[in-house]
Amino acid sequence: MTVIEHEAEAGLGYFAGWLGDVVVYRPYLGEALPEEPGDGLLVLGGAASAWDDANYPWLPATRALLRTAVEREVPTLGICLGAQLMTLACGGQVVRGDNGLEVGLGQIVPMADDPLFRHLTGPVPAIQYHQDAMTVLPDDAVLIATGTRYPHQAFRIGPNAWGVQFHPEATPAIFEQWTTELTTRQAAELNEQVSAAEAGLVASWRPLAEAFAAVVAENARSGSITVRNH
Repeated sequence: MTVIEHEAEAGLGYFAGWLGDVVVYRPYLGEALPEEPGDGLLVLGGAASAWDDANYPWLPATRALLRTAVEREVPTLGICLGAQLMTLACGGQVVRGDNGLEVGLGQIVPMADDPLFRHLTGPVPAIQYHQDAMTVLPDDAVLIATGTRYPHQAFRIGPNAWGVQFHPEATPAIFEQWTTELTTRQAAELNEQVSAAEAGLVASWRPLAEAFAAVVAENARSGSITVRNH
């Protein structure tokens, strides 16, 4: 599986132990992105805005890779920034969110039967850290999970491409790295809430990661590539 990491502070987290074999590309260290998505593609989060090509010059190539993966129905998962990049790449809209920073332990609500979400039976805990928002999803996207502050929390395009606004991969330790920019009191409270919810986070998101890994493995076995027409 091909993984695009945008910064050291937003790595694989839990997913490093849940996905199996991966190859990680780190363009922020000067590494060139692959020209092909491989058997599966995971694009992680980061502090960048999905349109900020001037400060993050690898974003156009990342969007192009995501577009190729979606068109070929290669198993693809975008997390936070990754989901926003997929949204732009496939014709949706991402802007600075009107409802401010969404940070800490939130809840998402599954809305539709889906291979990655069908194990969830109601509102579940999810780590959030974003202010940009996917305000218009691509035309052929299906909304599969929502939230209170920002409704577009998870979507699917075709059979094999998913985007999630929240962070199923983030461990409490990773989240603590992100909250250093907040006030000490706010950071301590948010960190404590996330740490206390760790068992629920693992129970909710390990099945998602393992289901995605299974889709990637099946794609590798079949060796099939489908070109979607738009």
